[in-house]
Amino acid sequence: MFGHFGFSYIGLTFLVLLFIPNIIWSRNKPQGYTSKKESKILLFFERVGEVLTCCCSLVFSDFNIHKWTAWSWWLIAAFILMAMYELWWVRYFRSERKLADFYCDFLGIPLAGATLPVVAFFMLGIYGKVPCMLIAAVILGIGHIGIHIQHKKELDLSKQKEI
Repeated sequence: MFGHFGFSYIGLTFLVLLFIPNIIWSRNKPQGYTSKKESKILLFFERVGEVLTCCCSLVFSDFNIHKWTAWSWWLIAAFILMAMYELWWVRYFRSERKLADFYCDFLGIPLAGATLPVVAFFMLGIYGKVPCMLIAAVILGIGHIGIHIQHKKELDLSKQKEI
């Protein structure tokens, strides 16, 4: 169920790539953004998933780089997804920072700001063969992606009312 306990510098790297743009975002939120109507259940899943993902990322050494195997492709895929996540943020910060910019697709990936990091951490779990990370990423995905879907639906409804 668990991996090998020990510090993961790869997990720390992923968390830094996750946290830095989010810290910047907290000072550059989209115009009209509010979290008041978010589902309490989805918010619970998101918070639990965040804690579990952060803990798993740091305490399992299985995520660190080791001898090349076919499993290494999972790590490469996870890094590519995190790079795409960073590019999505660059695009957002260069935009007008409207809600539509925040909930947009990126390279065909829906709700990329939520989807990319969740899938990246899931792939990191596959690479490290750490079931706890897989479970954490699924819990995080239910909450985080679910909340983004909720916000996107509200945005689409408000756009329809304008028409």
